[in-house]
Amino acid sequence: MTDSAPLDVDLALLGGGGAASLLLAALDRHGVHGLRIAVVDPVRRRGQDRTWAFWGHPDTDLDPLLSASWQQVEVATAARRRVLDLTPLRYAMLRSGPVYDRAAEAERRLNATRLVAPADTVTDDGTRVRVRVGDGRTVRAGWVLDSRPRPPARAGRTTWLQHFRGWWLEADRPVFDPARAVLMDFRTPQPPRGVSFGYVLPVSDSYALVEYTELSPDLLTDAGYDAALAGYRDLLGLDPAGLRLREVENGVIPMTDAPFPARPSPRVVRLGTAGGATRPSTGFTFSAMYRQADQVARALAAGRPPVPRAAYPRRHRWMDAVALRALDRGGVGGPEFFDRLFDRNPAERVLRFLDGGTTPAEEVAIMNSTRLLPMIAATAGDTAHRVRDRLRSPRPAPAVPPAVVGDVLGSEPGADEAGRLT
Repeated sequence: MTDSAPLDVDLALLGGGGAASLLLAALDRHGVHGLRIAVVDPVRRRGQDRTWAFWGHPDTDLDPLLSASWQQVEVATAARRRVLDLTPLRYAMLRSGPVYDRAAEAERRLNATRLVAPADTVTDDGTRVRVRVGDGRTVRAGWVLDSRPRPPARAGRTTWLQHFRGWWLEADRPVFDPARAVLMDFRTPQPPRGVSFGYVLPVSDSYALVEYTELSPDLLTDAGYDAALAGYRDLLGLDPAGLRLREVENGVIPMTDAPFPARPSPRVVRLGTAGGATRPSTGFTFSAMYRQADQVARALAAGRPPVPRAAYPRRHRWMDAVALRALDRGGVGGPEFFDRLFDRNPAERVLRFLDGGTTPAEEVAIMNSTRLLPMIAATAGDTAHRVRDRLRSPRPAPAVPPAVVGDVLGSEPGADEAGRLT
């Protein structure tokens, strides 16, 4: 395969992370086996490099892959701890290893061609898409599905980051409740500008992911994340002498009202965060990625263009922009904002709202749960900002910074050779 003889395919997948893996599995699940497919990614994804958490109804497709799921979750503030029954939904945890394994099997069954190199340039002439690969090869595709991280089309009116570090902790004795996850624990020290919370996803009574998450404009230092996690561990009453640190997870997710064009050219479709799958007000992405993959596979199976629907309704993106602005300008506090949502609505309604699945009538009830005057002020400010944006040239969007990654076992607190926290 040279410049004079490109690889001709019907479908090229650029990137091989969560969005592409879900898509490969969906293509196989829906019997899309007659297409020539190429996967272009510099890394062969294997093992546990990330954890996804999401809510939804029990699902025959995903449930065999789950590490754990919970019918009850806890939301805590300094004033109280509330246990929520999610029926008929459930909160679920999915680690990347089973997703990558299923994608690899689907790739084999689909007889896809894998190019272990980055995609350098993508040129769409409206009929075919030419992809120049980093190793000098060329792919010519009918459609390109691009899940590589990409910046938004322009800077947002509000731009925050959801940044986090999680410790997979194994305890010497039962210390976790495997029947209940901690969804949001706002008893963590709150940053001057932003929101922080901890959460706990137990796999068993002695093994869990304990994580510190912050929603704010700027990242912490490596030592800052470890100090925050150590503080949250102590807040939970966990004795470090009885814990072993097995794995560390780090991540950064954009939370912004900036637009992510899902179709930058006629035959290029973006998926995942680059295609708008990340919910601006929460950073949750997995459920929308899964929907995108399923919609693309169903379309191809029916002979239609592989273009999914918008990840979230337009009215939800507007509500997210207003909420982000209110939080960023200090009109409402993060713990208060989320506490009022769960206090004044059924948990199932709040979760469906955060996933873009509520009706307009339900959304009126959700909005009535918030403090009215700060949200009116945020709405007015957002409207004025939109008008200013139309009158000036678009500002370039800043790149999402990489996650802060330190020593595998952390430096504060430390860990001995067995991974035991000190």
